[in-house]
Amino acid sequence: MPPAVTASADAPFDPCPEAIEALLAKLRPYLPGEHIPLVQRAYHVGAVAHDGQIRKSGEPYITHPLAVAGILAELGMDAETLCAAILHDSLEDTQLAREAISGEFGEAVAELVDGVTKLDKLSFRDRNEAMAESFRKMLLAMARDLRVILIKLADRLHNMRTIGSMSSEARCRIARETLDIYAPIAQRLGMNRIKAELQDLGFRAMHPWRHAVIARRIAQQPVMRREAMASIEAALSQKLKQEGLQHRLVSRVKTPYSVYNKMRNEYKPRAGEVRAKRFERVMDVFGFRVVMPQTMQCYHALGAVHALYKPVDARFRDFIAIPKANGYQSLHTVLFSPYGSHVEVQIRTEDMDALAERGIAAHWLYKTGGQQGNNNAQNRARAWLADLLESQQDAGSSLEFLENVKVDLFPDEVYIFSPKGSIFSLPRGATVLDFAYAVHTDVGNRAVASRIDKKLAPLRTRLSSGQTVEVITAPSAVPNPQWLEFVVSSRARTAIRHHLKRLQHEDAVELGHRMLEAALDALEASLERVPPAVLDQYLADSRLRRLEDLLADIALGNRMPQQVAQALTEGRRPGERRVVPRAEKIHISGTGHGALSFAACCRPLPGDEIMGYLSSGKGVVVHRVECPNLPELQKNPERWVPVDWDREVVGDFRAGLRVDVLNKPGVLAQVAAAIAEAESNIDNVEYKERDLRMAVMHFGIEVKHRKHLADVMRRVRKLDVVLGVQRL
Repeated sequence: MPPAVTASADAPFDPCPEAIEALLAKLRPYLPGEHIPLVQRAYHVGAVAHDGQIRKSGEPYITHPLAVAGILAELGMDAETLCAAILHDSLEDTQLAREAISGEFGEAVAELVDGVTKLDKLSFRDRNEAMAESFRKMLLAMARDLRVILIKLADRLHNMRTIGSMSSEARCRIARETLDIYAPIAQRLGMNRIKAELQDLGFRAMHPWRHAVIARRIAQQPVMRREAMASIEAALSQKLKQEGLQHRLVSRVKTPYSVYNKMRNEYKPRAGEVRAKRFERVMDVFGFRVVMPQTMQCYHALGAVHALYKPVDARFRDFIAIPKANGYQSLHTVLFSPYGSHVEVQIRTEDMDALAERGIAAHWLYKTGGQQGNNNAQNRARAWLADLLESQQDAGSSLEFLENVKVDLFPDEVYIFSPKGSIFSLPRGATVLDFAYAVHTDVGNRAVASRIDKKLAPLRTRLSSGQTVEVITAPSAVPNPQWLEFVVSSRARTAIRHHLKRLQHEDAVELGHRMLEAALDALEASLERVPPAVLDQYLADSRLRRLEDLLADIALGNRMPQQVAQALTEGRRPGERRVVPRAEKIHISGTGHGALSFAACCRPLPGDEIMGYLSSGKGVVVHRVECPNLPELQKNPERWVPVDWDREVVGDFRAGLRVDVLNKPGVLAQVAAAIAEAESNIDNVEYKERDLRMAVMHFGIEVKHRKHLADVMRRVRKLDVVLGVQRL
């Protein structure tokens, strides 16, 4: 570790004069002259702090922060961002103090450096948790100042450019992280140029041989293809000039990563097709970008190119009228060329082009310190980060938060209209319920159905772009655990989990209270009669903050109510065991959730003889008395909890049926119809056995009680194709 450094050190230290001069050359055309000395000062402070540190490539470490600042200078970033970029590793890797940075360069620079700093100095269970927590901190810092992610992306880009000096294992790990997280973030923020380079560098680090082969094939494109591309470019330019349209026409060359992705995802070999043809099929697409002065001229240009070449049906997208979530605007169309190839054309204005390439870094307003920039990409990024900030508060862990964020990083989106005409962008595959939570958390929590283009539809219906969706709510509706099986957006998933956790805690507290009171009553005591000092001492000894935590612990099976009752009534310490009389029964009035659930092994129904088993971490699990697992559970009699059905039980309970049928066409439909006629829903169907004569099917169904199940079985048994029915 180098000696302690203060930001006020007077002696200039200049280990990389050529590198700093190259950086200053990028700054002079746009940065106010009075701010350039501040960047130079950051360089000298950073050089002193990193003195003696060498990168694995053998270069002085300060070359890396300077390169990061150079990338940001190409984006036209302000002096505070550049200073923070030069110092971004100083808090983590040197003895330079945060107070020194704040005193020398201001609190804003110190905040930026702190936001980029990883959490390596804290202790985590494993590398994944450390990375997730570091990512969580970075996103929270982004919510305060978007420049944090710009520094981080530039840092990752330079690390990827110089990744060759890392070990093979480290290269693959860093490349995977780059492809999974940082490249999608760059795309989500509209920074397509950085996104494309990160993807290509990540692909090269993970699959160097594949990258080399594809790059070589791209460079060795046949002469005919190059001539065809030049001919199409000339034809497009001539047509636009004939229309009197001033324009800038750019041909687009595919990167090895984009070619590889198309080869892997879209162009799978057909029967009898040799795999060598796949590359040609991918490359058989020409790409052009037309940049116009004004928006209306974009639509004029669209008409011109459609008049030149016929458009491919259903391949036109208007991202000017309906921008992407990251602010990206452009017209996309695909044309038939005279050479038998498709021509992809993107049409947009200069401002849209700058936004597409640089995203939130485009048109950064220096006079506001970079924090109040007003381009669309910045505003949309802030809205996205605000949603993340809200959702992370409900995430159970950093890993869960990271997984939720990954869902929102994928670029494919659908655009949905509300009845009032508002536009919502959702991940591809989103359902009505995702839309409901996008409108508002309360709308999602109370959703029961919807109208899609004025037609009734269930909540699990997948949405397509352009649909108008109205959510139907009910005051009594609450989130269902099954909703997690079909929602795809992180906002919906986090909101549902948060609500279910809150309900589980409330139910656990209530059930734990009943169980403890029953155990105390068996000892002729009650919770009200326990002296407060005794209760407080027990909570302190058990490392619990409050009584609610103790009650929830009891309901979840982490503490035995009899032992707690014994300790509270006789002053015993937690953990002491003593056999006490059986408590009174807990009566079940519904399907249960939270700390009370029904065993999947025997699926008890109202009317069955039942018993509860206090399972650690799960709470009371209700079993039928004839459950096949009963002998094993009886080995722990202290965990048995007496339970019974209430006089009136409300809800739908899951049951299983084995149905032996003749193997004939239409038999499944007949059995399903009989179950439906008995007013029962089918959860799932599975063929267990099947031969030429007969088949065995297992049905998962929902019924009200044991008598309802008997009615279902009776209707099914009456069918001519059914050989036998029995409950699972």
